[in-house]
Amino acid sequence: MKIGPYLLANNVFVAPMAGVTDRPFRQLCKQLGAGYAVSEMAASDPRLWASEKTSRRINHDGEMEPRAVQIAGADPVMLADCARFNVERGAQVIDINMGCPVKKVCNSWCGSALLQDEALVARILEAVVAAVDVPVTLKFRTGWDRAHRNALAIAHIAESSGIAMLTLHGRTRADGYSGLAEYDTIAAVKARAGIPVVANGDIDSPQKARQVLDATGADAVMVGRAAQGRPWIFREIAHYLATGSELLAPEVEEVRRLMLEHLQAHYVFYGEYLGVRTARKHIGWYVNGLEGGETFRRQMNRIEDCNEQLAAVDGFFQSLRARGQRLQYALRELPAESLAA
Repeated sequence: MKIGPYLLANNVFVAPMAGVTDRPFRQLCKQLGAGYAVSEMAASDPRLWASEKTSRRINHDGEMEPRAVQIAGADPVMLADCARFNVERGAQVIDINMGCPVKKVCNSWCGSALLQDEALVARILEAVVAAVDVPVTLKFRTGWDRAHRNALAIAHIAESSGIAMLTLHGRTRADGYSGLAEYDTIAAVKARAGIPVVANGDIDSPQKARQVLDATGADAVMVGRAAQGRPWIFREIAHYLATGSELLAPEVEEVRRLMLEHLQAHYVFYGEYLGVRTARKHIGWYVNGLEGGETFRRQMNRIEDCNEQLAAVDGFFQSLRARGQRLQYALRELPAESLAA
C-alpha cells in the first residue's frame, strides 16, 4: 500500500492518540511491525507552536519514514499555515483530525465537531491540500450523531479536494467509544471511494483485523487503544494477515527488554521530571492483566525517580520470568479513552 510516493511496509497502522503516540512510542510500534504511524494531534494555533508540548508532538528526529503529523483546528487559513510549518520541519504526510470526540476539542469546533458543517470541511481540506506538496489525509467519524451520519458525503468532499487517504472510525461523535463500530458504513465509503480507505474501531486482535478487512474491503486497519501496553500487536496482526497463523505470546524476557528500552527513550524525550510521571500510564498498560500487575502499578505510581522506576519495572518482569517463559494475561481491559480520533 502507498500514501503518495511512500510504499508502506504493510497495512497495519498506529492510530494517532494524544498523550500516547509520542515519538518513542511510534518508533517502538514501527519496530514491532506497524507499517505506518501518525503523530499526536498538533494545534493549528500559531501561538502554541513554540510551546514545549507542541514541539514534542511534532518532533520526528530519527523516526522511520514516512513521518506523518496530524493537525487539528477549525480555521482553513490557520490549518494551511500549520501544514506548511510542519512540512518545513520534516513532515512527509499531513493528517487532518476530524474525528476526535472529546468535549474540550469539539467545544472549540475542532475534531469531529467539524462534521456538522460540510461547507467548512470542504474549505479546510482544499486549503490544506493547496498549501503543501506532500500527501494530505483525513481521519474522521461516521457523523456527529446517529441521526446525522454523513460519512459518504464527507468522503466525497475529501476525494474531490485532493485528499490522498481516508481513515474512518466507525462511530459517530456521540457514540464516543461505546457500542459496536459501524463496519457497514466503512464498507459503503470504501465501495464508493477511489482513494485508499483505512478501517478504525474495535480492532484488538489479529482475527478481528482479518474480519474487519473482509467485512469492509478496506485497504488497511488502524489500531488504537489495543496497542497501549501491547505494541507487539502490530507484528501479530501483520503475521496473521500474511499467513493465517497466530504468533505465540511474546517471551517475558523480550517484553522486559522492550519496556526498559521504551522507558529509557521516554526519559530522554521528556526529561527526568516529566518522564517519570508520564511513563506511569505506559507501565500501567504493560502490566494490565498480568499476575500481580495491579499491585505493582499502585506501588510504581509512588516512584518519582527514573532510575528507581526503571529498576522496579526490571524487577517485576524478572519475577514474571521466574514463573514462565511467555506472557500470560488474565482478562485485559482496553485503556480508557484518550484524545484519540
